[in-house]
Amino acid sequence: MLSILIPVRNESNSLADLFNYFDKNLDGIDFEVIIINDFSDDDTLQKAKLLGQKNQKFKILNNTKKGLGGAINFGINHSTGEFLVIMMADQSDDIEDLKKYYHLIKSENLDAVLGSRFMKSSRVSDYPLQKLILNRIFNFFVSIIFLNSYNDYTNAFKIYKRQVLIEILPLVSESFNIFLEMPLKIISRKYLYKVIPINWIGRKKGKSKFKIKELGSKYLFTLIYCFIEKILLNIKK
Repeated sequence: MLSILIPVRNESNSLADLFNYFDKNLDGIDFEVIIINDFSDDDTLQKAKLLGQKNQKFKILNNTKKGLGGAINFGINHSTGEFLVIMMADQSDDIEDLKKYYHLIKSENLDAVLGSRFMKSSRVSDYPLQKLILNRIFNFFVSIIFLNSYNDYTNAFKIYKRQVLIEILPLVSESFNIFLEMPLKIISRKYLYKVIPINWIGRKKGKSKFKIKELGSKYLFTLIYCFIEKILLNIKK
């Protein structure tokens, strides 16, 4: 089974489209969608529960530790699939890339597939310019620090074996920086992974929760934490 984790906060207007998005496009794949409400102050939770009653493939969870990191940890622990992918509620990720992820991790017995929006055959549209520039600088810096050519660490949309995620717990990052922590732990611990090009399109509904000014120190914390862990792992060898 494929578990699809989707953290949501104040995404009431996006939910109906989100349910249809997966239900209509994943024929032939055994999947569950886990919607994790992260302390929304609108009717996101109520609407998600109503929609979830109509389709048993959708599980609705209410996060117990506020923050995106808490929501992801909560979702991992309540998932049941052999494979787990994280996607955002804005439908910015390509459903065709999700299918590629799933078939590739199965057929090649990988521990993870790490997508990149910045390869030659990738397609990216409506990416805010300031965010794009900062993204490219930071990801380049991470590549240098970790001596690795991967160039899209910070994007959430990646697929993992669930057992591998259990092995790398705890995930200590509290916000969007958790999406940096996860691939760095995969790489540092030398799990078997593959990088493929993926597509991305900016959200059409709702409002982004990503706040550049608020997250800089958190990304730096995660980078230092993962680098120290890498050093310690090498010392143990």
